[in-house]
Amino acid sequence: MISKTLVAASTKPVILSILFRGEMYGYQIIQHVTELSGGTLEWSEGMLYPVLHRMEKDGLIQSQWRLSDYRRKRKYYHLTKRGQEELEKDRQEWMKVHRLLNRLWSPLSLPD
Repeated sequence: MISKTLVAASTKPVILSILFRGEMYGYQIIQHVTELSGGTLEWSEGMLYPVLHRMEKDGLIQSQWRLSDYRRKRKYYHLTKRGQEELEKDRQEWMKVHRLLNRLWSPLSLPD
């Protein structure tokens, strides 16, 4: 299980990265995160929706109510131009942290 602090820090870039690939509704995002993480990240609706609302308020994403294939009304989210710019900024920052940690940990034999 990943710490709540790390999950919270990574939520925005994860959502932006997922929506960069195409629009989705909330539950799809949750399923996608679980699948991509091999089950190590398990988000709840109670955690996701406040983040989506804040990101929409910040202009990073937009939403639209539509009927799904099964005639259910769903709120689909997609990236805005500003969201794409934020994703690139976040990606660069996370890659810097990733490179630093790789340098720090490479001589060590740490267990998973």
